[in-house]
Amino acid sequence: MSDDLVANTPAGAFRGEPDDHDTRVWRGIRYALPPTGNLRWRAPRAAPDVDGVVDATAFGAVAPQPTNPAIQLGPDAVMSEDCLFLNVWAPEVAHGSMPVMVWIHGGAYTFGASSQPVYNGASLARRGVVVVTINYRIGSLGFLDLTGLSTSTDPFDGNLALRDVLLALAWVQRNIGDFGGDPGQVTVFGESAGAGMVTTLLATPSAEGLFSRAIAESSPVSSVYDADRAAGVTRAFLEIVGDPTPVALRSMELQTVVEAGITVFNDVPTRAPGTIAFGPVIDGDLIPEAPLAVLADGRGLRIPLLIGTNKDEASLFRLMKSPLMPIHEDDIDQMLEDLGRERPDLDLPAKQQILSAYERVRHRMIGMGIARDIGFRMPTLWAAEGHSRHTPVWLYRFDHAPLMLRLLGIGATHASELPYVWGTLGVREHDITFRLGGRKSADRLSERMQQRWVAFAKGGAPDAAGATSWPAFDTDTRAALVIDDTDTAVNDLDAALRTGWGDSPLAFP
Repeated sequence: MSDDLVANTPAGAFRGEPDDHDTRVWRGIRYALPPTGNLRWRAPRAAPDVDGVVDATAFGAVAPQPTNPAIQLGPDAVMSEDCLFLNVWAPEVAHGSMPVMVWIHGGAYTFGASSQPVYNGASLARRGVVVVTINYRIGSLGFLDLTGLSTSTDPFDGNLALRDVLLALAWVQRNIGDFGGDPGQVTVFGESAGAGMVTTLLATPSAEGLFSRAIAESSPVSSVYDADRAAGVTRAFLEIVGDPTPVALRSMELQTVVEAGITVFNDVPTRAPGTIAFGPVIDGDLIPEAPLAVLADGRGLRIPLLIGTNKDEASLFRLMKSPLMPIHEDDIDQMLEDLGRERPDLDLPAKQQILSAYERVRHRMIGMGIARDIGFRMPTLWAAEGHSRHTPVWLYRFDHAPLMLRLLGIGATHASELPYVWGTLGVREHDITFRLGGRKSADRLSERMQQRWVAFAKGGAPDAAGATSWPAFDTDTRAALVIDDTDTAVNDLDAALRTGWGDSPLAFP
């Protein structure tokens, strides 16, 4: 096997293998010690440098999680607490130092992994970038805040998942040059919870210097809560497992931890519509303030941002009967009531004012529109407006949906842009997306989206050959790109939503 498959890095030598599309791939590189035993619920510790040549041809274990038929983790996925691995794709022939794109997967902070087939980095790498995908701790192991149980001899750390991501980014800074990447030109990108991590990183002072550009696809920007709310989630978790001592928590059966976490995950949004159980926590230290407040005030890291949402974000949650989004009128009313009670400082618009934004929407679809906009679109707009005051921002809305998805009432739902960005259309098993046609148009759209995302990662505007130019967003024009069979640049695309929801960012504490 040729030596060009061995990356000799400061962390050690790693042997990869050829991949599709004239690329090379290194899988399952450990970036942290196993977060097990006494390291469960502790900040990650960097893996020691290795001796000899390490085989890097198989994905590492994925973070423990419940099985979810909507999320295909990969054909040989194995779950383990020892899950802090990353993967690297690079062009077969490296041309100097190439831009780097580091992917943070989504999954409601509770599901997902870097090994998901949709995240195969070969197609993006073929376009002249080095692609890194990372695992991080999720669910109760990654987001439960047990710091209140710390003792002088047995402490707990918080924001573990974010700390995992920061450590992985530090690994990239130290090692990516030996894969052909430029550590000075790193773009972090993610979708859903992964995008939430991206927007949180923009409000994390210690993240400065670890990346230079950011892409957030359908970020729940506002789903980052204070320590009091996190403590309530912790109490609910401990009630299930019996409120054990720190020693007992660290020796508890993994299945017990995961099952208690998913019980809380399902219960919290049912009791408190509009909130979720797990996510980054405003701890006054690593995350000093709410990321939405920081970004809306224009105080985020001065890093160019590409950000947007999908036209029909909430339809998937309705189809799956998921409690994560408040789609029904009773849940929406409770969410607005709770928000007004918990945040009396907010200029909360009246329900009738909010409904004015949906005058042209069929009555039975209004709930999905409100859920989509309070969960994704409006926080994205509030963040984009503030961030654009000092740093270039490009805003999009993904509207594309093949005929089959439109007839099923799914449309351009949450996460539907992913295979277009990654060039992995058709990799899902039993995929009915193109059963009624549309694949050729989808392939052309995927080509354009990949060109745009890579052009942005390379330091330019997110433009594609022969396609509509994408104007930067600012508070005068509020330009956005509507991504569909034909891309269209539109000024003030969300004027009706802004009138209905107002200009003051709305979020639970």
